[in-house]
Amino acid sequence: MAEELKKSAKSTEEESKDKKKTSEKKVSGEDKKLKGELEKLKKELEAKTHELEEQNDRYMRMIAEYDNYRKRTAKEKEGIYTDAYFDALAQMLPIIDNIERASAYDDGEKVLEGLKLILKSVSDMLEKMSVCAYGATGDEFDPNIHDAMLHVEREDLGENVIADVFEKGYKKGDRVLRHAKVTVAN
Repeated sequence: MAEELKKSAKSTEEESKDKKKTSEKKVSGEDKKLKGELEKLKKELEAKTHELEEQNDRYMRMIAEYDNYRKRTAKEKEGIYTDAYFDALAQMLPIIDNIERASAYDDGEKVLEGLKLILKSVSDMLEKMSVCAYGATGDEFDPNIHDAMLHVEREDLGENVIADVFEKGYKKGDRVLRHAKVTVAN
């Protein structure tokens, strides 16, 4: 019996060692499996981190490009305004020259001739700038583009017709630069 107990103890001990070896094999197999998964996850993390860095780089470049675009267009807009302003002033200089020449004359007829040339220069300048005058006697009164200064009774003109013009109106395209100041017939 002692021998049987010894054999039984040995076999239990051997079974225990076999179980331990099997368990160690399972654990080492699981460790390898977990290590493999860990390596796979690390690689995925690196790939996602790299992808995120690329996206961030693209985003930062896009912001920089937009900022440059915004600054460039603001500068161009300012340049356009400045150019238009200087062009308008440059077109006025010949008119000023004509006024100075007309003021040098003592003869009334030459001054009148000079004034007519000045008016023609002004008309030409406005035409180049696509500005047109409006508000002539006999035109239909339109409160959107005319300012009625007076209302008068005139039988020779119909109702809401311009009788007299105090100041011509000017517009560029559909935009009114100055409303015409007129007298309207009732």
